[in-house]
Amino acid sequence: MGQRINIQFTMQNLRDLKISSRSEPAKYKYKKSSYTDIFEGLQSLRKDEVFCDIKLETDDGQKIFGHKVVLASASPYFHAMFTNFAESNKDLVIIRQVDPTAIQLLIDFIYSGEIVVTEKNVQVLLPAANLLQLQEIKEACCDFLQAQLHHTNCLGIYALADLYSCMKLLTSSELYTQQHFLEVVEGDEFLSLSSQQVINLISSDKLTVQSEEKVFECVIRWVKYKLDSRKLILPQLMEHVRLPLTSKNYILKNVIEEPLLNNCPKCKDYIIEALQFHLLKSSDLITIPQNIRTKPRHAGRSRKAIFVVGGQGTKAISNTEWYDPKINRWQIGPKMITGRCRAGVAVIKDNFVFAVGGVFKSIHKSIDVLDLTSESQCWKPTADMLVERKELGVGVINDFLYAVGGFDGVSSLNSAEVFDCRTQEWRMVSNMSTRRSGLGVGVLNNCLYAVGGYSFSSRQTLNTVECYHPGLDVWTFVADMCVRRCGVGVGVLDGVLYAVGGYDGLEVRSSVEAYTQSTGVWTTIADMHLCRKNAGVVALDGLLYVVGGRDGTSNLDSVELYNPVTNSWSMLEASMHVARYFAGAVAINLQISS
Repeated sequence: MGQRINIQFTMQNLRDLKISSRSEPAKYKYKKSSYTDIFEGLQSLRKDEVFCDIKLETDDGQKIFGHKVVLASASPYFHAMFTNFAESNKDLVIIRQVDPTAIQLLIDFIYSGEIVVTEKNVQVLLPAANLLQLQEIKEACCDFLQAQLHHTNCLGIYALADLYSCMKLLTSSELYTQQHFLEVVEGDEFLSLSSQQVINLISSDKLTVQSEEKVFECVIRWVKYKLDSRKLILPQLMEHVRLPLTSKNYILKNVIEEPLLNNCPKCKDYIIEALQFHLLKSSDLITIPQNIRTKPRHAGRSRKAIFVVGGQGTKAISNTEWYDPKINRWQIGPKMITGRCRAGVAVIKDNFVFAVGGVFKSIHKSIDVLDLTSESQCWKPTADMLVERKELGVGVINDFLYAVGGFDGVSSLNSAEVFDCRTQEWRMVSNMSTRRSGLGVGVLNNCLYAVGGYSFSSRQTLNTVECYHPGLDVWTFVADMCVRRCGVGVGVLDGVLYAVGGYDGLEVRSSVEAYTQSTGVWTTIADMHLCRKNAGVVALDGLLYVVGGRDGTSNLDSVELYNPVTNSWSMLEASMHVARYFAGAVAINLQISS
């Protein structure tokens, strides 16, 4: 065995000992992984009333021991109490109007870091946590309540959230109430709402309700629950019932026969308004007075879908179909009056679909319109254009419908006209500089862009682009596209104008380019999977959909979509029922019955 070396150090030697051999100062940071031992120690001291310098007395006379420094470090409420108020010098503080059980649970939490929220204690914990400014417990209560949302309690939870300024829970419970409106109004909670709360609920555009009749019925039920005190409020409530959106038969059979409304002159005015709405609607689809009662709700009645109209198959197509992204399925829509291809298709207010011009046996200047909010949902004719046009472009600015260029049977057109939905009249606007048929039209920042096309006079496929400014009634040229394109699809997504596919004079293109006003130039983006001309293009939910078209030899029933975030194209799994090109595609509120 080796002999142990005996080294003796004096205290001075130890103080002078060089620890690190490196030039820079050495350091090692240690952090305690858990404070459980400390918490347990403090809790043990509190239970044994050791070093406790404060007692909290609750409404039931119970005394809870604690340490001021611990309570003040955990709760801003206690910190203020023990530093700025008279209680700072006291060892007994009486806490009134706070549930004793909640106070005990919260003090235990401060010492243990644990609490169990239950359906029995949450309603006393939330106000107590709010008072003591224990934000994490307040949030835990809100999370618990959010998980318990049900049509039988959502109104009560909303009231709690509103009372204690729980904004996330307030939003969640409001949304839940709107989405489960039909179940909510059948419960007792609804009958206990104040008149203002009922108005707030039924006035929401986000209310999920398949029929406005249910809104009317819940209002009548709420009034009759306490008839004497509530009947005077009925006119205020009926102001927010969208009675014109109920069926005419329902108004005649149910609303007119309701005694409460017959005894209320203002309510009779709302009935007359609803009947006039149906009268106007039957004769003229657009010139209807607009107010909150004639405005469809955004939720429940509709969601966004892609609507495809007409086109060319073996002949002009008269059917329509629509694609619901939520269920990834195409369904047949309302049949058109006649087959119509090479037309322009546009939508106003997401609900009125226009099929403009085109050809079926002969070139049209006729217009058909489909009202998606109508019970019958059938196409109807409206005012003819001033000029016969096929292979035209259409666009909508501030509910004015523009028809641009096209072919009249003899030559490409440089003329443009606009339809005023209020007067039901077309009027001519300034001509473009270039005659164009087979063009694409897009609207960017309230300006109309006429993109590409073909000029019979010059026998050229075009790469030029003109921009129309409605306020000035002038057309100006903007930057040329990188590629000549006739039969080009045009769409606008997030402030970017896209020119998709088309025929360059030699071949059908799969290429795509994009234009923004800020740069004033066209840039090439990723190619589509397939070559396409005369395809429908529509933006929906942050994606650009390209629908059908022709690849040069065959009509296409496929759809592909572009994601601008990844600059990539993908094929939609679901194909249309009919292969078609020269069809129109628009985004609509989904209200179609097949």
